Amino acid sequence: MTTLTHAGDTLTRNALAVLQPGFDGTTAVPDWLRRRIGEGLASVSLFGRNVQTAEQVAALTAQLRAERDDLLIAIDEESGDVTRLEVRTGSSYPGNHALGAVDDTALTREVAADLGRRLAACGINLNWAPSADVNANPDNPVIGVRSFGADPDLVARHTAAYVEGMQSSGVATSAKHFPGHGDTAIDSHHSVPVIDVDRDVLNSRDLAPFRAAIAAGTRAVMSAHVLAPALDPDNPGTLSRRILTGLLREEFGYEGLIVTDGMDMQAIAGTYGFERGCVLAIAAGADAICTGGGPSDEGTVLRLRDAFVAAVRSGELPEERLAEAADRVRALAGWASVSGATDLSGGAPDTGIGLVAARRALTVTRGDTYAAPVSEAPYVATFSPVPNIAVGDETPWGVTAELERRFPGTTSGTFSGDGSGDRALAAAGERRIVAVVRDAHRHGWMADALTTLVSARPDTVVVEMGVPQSAPTGAIHIATRGASRVCGQAAAEAVTGA
Repeated sequence: MTTLTHAGDTLTRNALAVLQPGFDGTTAVPDWLRRRIGEGLASVSLFGRNVQTAEQVAALTAQLRAERDDLLIAIDEESGDVTRLEVRTGSSYPGNHALGAVDDTALTREVAADLGRRLAACGINLNWAPSADVNANPDNPVIGVRSFGADPDLVARHTAAYVEGMQSSGVATSAKHFPGHGDTAIDSHHSVPVIDVDRDVLNSRDLAPFRAAIAAGTRAVMSAHVLAPALDPDNPGTLSRRILTGLLREEFGYEGLIVTDGMDMQAIAGTYGFERGCVLAIAAGADAICTGGGPSDEGTVLRLRDAFVAAVRSGELPEERLAEAADRVRALAGWASVSGATDLSGGAPDTGIGLVAARRALTVTRGDTYAAPVSEAPYVATFSPVPNIAVGDETPWGVTAELERRFPGTTSGTFSGDGSGDRALAAAGERRIVAVVRDAHRHGWMADALTTLVSARPDTVVVEMGVPQSAPTGAIHIATRGASRVCGQAAAEAVTGA
């Protein structure tokens, strides 16, 4: 059933304008999406499934812009572990945690500007980044290396630098996840996390980076599906009028776009229902609905459009609120169409700044049983946790490929769960072991595996590609603070002493 009367109807055009849907395909824009753009849809989202090469993405976005030249085209390109543009190869840039460890805001600004130019050359003008979350909980299962760090002042200054750098390339940023997702032990992809601290802590810690992002001129802020009882005891951020309108708009004076985190995430869809959650978000003060990471078909767009129209007609959603939200989306689309790149070939020169930053972020610690760097084909044992949904399982990580390039004949294996250390020892034989881990402090089985390896083979080299929370171990311990491709390249250089 549809409530659409005709393509020019203001209400239905506004209902479409607040959506940021995804779609399937890499070479052709679906006919249904073309029709909806003509009927008022003002934003489209790209995900890893839409990406093969930069040139292919540029050709795809050119098709979209042929339908509407001021279309917002969004992507979740944090760089580091969360990459969509380089989902099949790993990112050419380190992520936030590496940049925070270097703590050079000029470098962060340069990396963000370089990434922004690459996105702009692909026709992308809205990036759902940076993460402005303060990594206050080391056991956080979804933020971790996506955060600049655990110090609010450091996170604030690097968030501001990132915003300034990327927006200098004509790509709008979206500081996330407001009012903060750093002090959580639950992933909001699965359920509603709770940040149970008082308002003073939130002000001085979680909210500080968002104030910095606003001061730096961020064009968008992304909401979090997180419950902060000190701000609103009843509703998570995305559905909270107190948080989105009272705090962000009225108290912080923010006038830009508020976009939601993915509304198909279980914290919303599994608790409130997909369509109803989207209506509640717009009513609370959100302007744009992020969807398409999961559902990406025409039916999803029509259901959401009709839910907004029905909510307006029933009086649940003020028509003025929907119109205001739609106008903010169009305003950002207008800014982006003026500020964006003119060369949409997909080609952007590789300046190498990502590798420079990854090298600067490394920390190399010699153990008590220090052994020389690896000088012949080793055995690479990668201890792989289950990836969170934000990172996904498509993107390669580790140091195996780089070590194989340096030492043909390098062998490798991937391990998980109890007994991983013993299995890796058996597989390695007499070869020197390079053990690669990711957030060893969060996984008891992984920490046990390292203990087993280092005890049996003291010359083991350990590469930690997550948050280096655990004490260094191994003959040589290398902390990369991220698992992007350039982090792996920098780590391989350290492994071999290059």
